[in-house]
Amino acid sequence: MTQIHPSAIIDPKAQLGVDVQIGPFCTVGPNVVLGDGVKLTSHVVVDGHTTIGAQTLVHPLAFLGGPPQHLAHKGEPTELIIGERNVIRENVTMHTGTVGGGGVTRVGSDSLYMVGAHVAHDCVVGNNVTFANNATLGGHVQVGDFVFMGGLSAVHQFTRIGRYAFVGGGGVVTKDIIPYGSVWGNHAHLEGLNLVGLKRRGFSREAINNLRAAYRLMFADEGTFQERLDDTTEVYQGSAEVMEIVNFIRSDANRPICLPHD
Repeated sequence: MTQIHPSAIIDPKAQLGVDVQIGPFCTVGPNVVLGDGVKLTSHVVVDGHTTIGAQTLVHPLAFLGGPPQHLAHKGEPTELIIGERNVIRENVTMHTGTVGGGGVTRVGSDSLYMVGAHVAHDCVVGNNVTFANNATLGGHVQVGDFVFMGGLSAVHQFTRIGRYAFVGGGGVVTKDIIPYGSVWGNHAHLEGLNLVGLKRRGFSREAINNLRAAYRLMFADEGTFQERLDDTTEVYQGSAEVMEIVNFIRSDANRPICLPHD
């Protein structure tokens, strides 16, 4: 049974699924869709053309679906689409897209967004991610599945972060991060592979050993980076994990890759 606190303000045009719970002093706009079992605890604002997937829990003072912080935005009806079974903690903000960026900000499922995390306009965030306190994305950022963003980390606009990557607390990311990579610092540099995360996620010893050997080859001192990338492809073409890194790098030659510290 859907439960709405008397102090909540729900636009009659909003679409609510079954078993939705809306606590005191929440505000839900006319173009909002709340999936089955969504819970807004209290003082939550959901605005814009925003869809929140089933069983998502939103804590106080989160603002979801606000307009993009972009001077080119003129009030067009862009969207924010949030997946299912997320936990969105206090003061989290997620903005709708811009017309120039495709019009949609997409957030996946089964993720935790801790206090003060921010997802900017036109971002695409995968599933099973964790954003620690005040982790922040600029516009148009792409974040793969199972990424961990450390507290107070920040990602520059248009940056890509590959699957299973780890961004250390306070890291400022201005270059693309390879899948399975671990980066630290301001500005962030590649410190190696996210070995702790890979072990926790159940990657096999063979897969991890292949990744470690390929990493050493790819980021060695000898030859050019392109030559080392070609060598890595030849030696490890049978490893899906290694080839994911190679394909990630090759898929956008215009983006700089976060490299190990000199």
